[in-house]
Amino acid sequence: MRVITGKAKGVVLKTPEGLLTRPTADRVKEALFSAIQFSLPGARVLDLFAGTGQLGIEALSRGAKAAVFVDHRREACRLVEENLRRTRLEGRVIQADYLSYLARTKETFDLIFLDPPYGEDFLENAVKRISEIDILADGGIMVTEHSAGKALPERFPGLQRSRDYRYGKTAITIFQKGEPEE
Repeated sequence: MRVITGKAKGVVLKTPEGLLTRPTADRVKEALFSAIQFSLPGARVLDLFAGTGQLGIEALSRGAKAAVFVDHRREACRLVEENLRRTRLEGRVIQADYLSYLARTKETFDLIFLDPPYGEDFLENAVKRISEIDILADGGIMVTEHSAGKALPERFPGLQRSRDYRYGKTAITIFQKGEPEE
């Protein structure tokens, strides 16, 4: 797993041992960042189920202004911190359950990454809660990664489903605050 392009291009990111974290495959990450490339410069990013931090780190490498990485596991937070050091990029790492973090955050983000464990209801709960607390900036986008077999609703309050991509067993669904891009 490596940073694909930008300031930290080619830096190999440390990955966890075991199966608790499922890093996004490079080909999926490359396609995803091609789809959102114009939203990155100057963006404030939330990587909510950070794992290795690779999505937020890729965004920082490509010009995002700031990133917050949230994961409930101490080991994952240490891994994100190590990967930030490796890439010489800066971000804030917070160890917290996603719902606890969302309950107390006052920040607004231009780009939110949601890549929770598959097979759980974390994704729907996170999207619903984010739409309720309104932390996505006007025109901002939320990128969700999930199993291709998982169906997501077309709309959440204040969010419009914008695009869907499928890569084998992995699906990416992009929501946008307000009206979808044409």
